[in-house]
Amino acid sequence: MNNLRFLTKTGDLYRHILLIILIGLMLFPYGITFIISGKSIPQFYDAPFKITLPFYWSNYKEAWEEIKFYLRNSIIVSGFSVIGVVVMSVLSAYAFARYKFPGREVLYYLVISLLMIPGVLTLIPSFMLVKYLGLLNTRWALFLPYISGGQVFAIFILRSFFASIPTDYFDAARIDGASELQILRHVTLPLSWSIIGVVAVMNVLGTWNDLIWPLVTLQDTRLYTLTVGLYNFRNSYYTVWGPLMAGYIIGSIPLIILFIFTSKLFVEGLASGAIKM
Repeated sequence: MNNLRFLTKTGDLYRHILLIILIGLMLFPYGITFIISGKSIPQFYDAPFKITLPFYWSNYKEAWEEIKFYLRNSIIVSGFSVIGVVVMSVLSAYAFARYKFPGREVLYYLVISLLMIPGVLTLIPSFMLVKYLGLLNTRWALFLPYISGGQVFAIFILRSFFASIPTDYFDAARIDGASELQILRHVTLPLSWSIIGVVAVMNVLGTWNDLIWPLVTLQDTRLYTLTVGLYNFRNSYYTVWGPLMAGYIIGSIPLIILFIFTSKLFVEGLASGAIKM
């Protein structure tokens, strides 16, 4: 028994050490970014990766003045897109999971087959479509493609979850006289908030970090998202790395806050066994 306890404690120790190393490797780039964000030009070229004093907090003020409008645009784009994706994908996934109609399986597999197409292959056709619709240089050039493109993976995830809900719940609701929309609202959604949270968080991450699509569809600097704004910020301050890194730190804060408030929901969604292959 003593040997077993010793081996168990030793195994736990090794696992903790491994986790600490992995966490350190993940936080290392963020730490380097923070160190550079407080440097002046001479400090950066003298010792770019070492801690130097004084720490120039004024770089954060300069970065904030440059990117605050871009940050607002990213919040608007990501917020509107995630609402659209969640609403549309919930309705579509519910239909695929709970309605029986001719060609349902064929249509479903056609939809999820889009997951195999790399986004770069659809860049030019999507651009031509947006141009034909006259949406270039408007927020709709971001809203509509993000909503349509984000639904594919969301439908795949939600349909699997909705199909796993016991049929007895739906039969009981129908016996009580509930309509399909009432069943969706009062039965399906309360059981699905965790997996819907996973879909929402993943969609926010995808739209927030996207650079290529906003870069090719927007010319008005007032509409730039954060990624494009930081890209241009780098062009404007290509030798001033302190404010640029400060901009990256500020831009990551909303995602950190999102993770803090949704981490429990995200883990519950993954642990619920909703993601089935």
